[in-house]
Amino acid sequence: MSEGSASNWPRRTIAIAVGVALVLLGAAGGIAIARTSSPPAAPTAVDIGFAQDMSVHHLQAVQMANLAESRSEDAAVRQLAFDISSGQLEQVGRMKGWLGMWGELEQAPAGTFMTWMAGEHDGMPGMSGTSGAGIGSMPGMATSQELARLRGLNGAEFDVLFLQLMTRHHEGGILMARYGADNAVVPVVRGLAGSIAASQKTEVRMLKDMLLARNAQPLGAK
Repeated sequence: MSEGSASNWPRRTIAIAVGVALVLLGAAGGIAIARTSSPPAAPTAVDIGFAQDMSVHHLQAVQMANLAESRSEDAAVRQLAFDISSGQLEQVGRMKGWLGMWGELEQAPAGTFMTWMAGEHDGMPGMSGTSGAGIGSMPGMATSQELARLRGLNGAEFDVLFLQLMTRHHEGGILMARYGADNAVVPVVRGLAGSIAASQKTEVRMLKDMLLARNAQPLGAK
């Protein structure tokens, strides 16, 4: 390299750096203008509570679904369980990501579950008088005794109880999701809540058909 080329190198480096900085500055300015013209909605108690409680609700479904791999001998049940587990885990990841961005806890403090549906939950199956009582106050959740029984079953007996518990679980989740879709203010929260309500409604029909094929009936609402 010649002496002249060497002396020009720092100036070329500076020019490139300035150019990159200007591009980044322009991009940042565009983002700032976009935010000024359409500021993002601040999450409300419904947005936060939905993300926290639906994550907990989903994780119980994942817990039940993951049992099917070792306890069910039915390919249809195992496939449905896999779809539920993988789909709901992905949604939990999104909700926990939002909570992190908002600086909120991943799980509501003890005694505050379902308070985001205050005034609505008393008319829901299994919810009367349980506002903020605990995880069990979420509609459709299986009890610890039911989960223990499910873990102790195999084959056709497992399949029936799994389908029954998941049907009731989904029906409870739909109630929560519909409320979130109607009352959240953050667009992505409303969108996910609506998607959950729609997809679980479809899965409930499938679950009930699978129960009927096994001469079994859904459980009563909890």
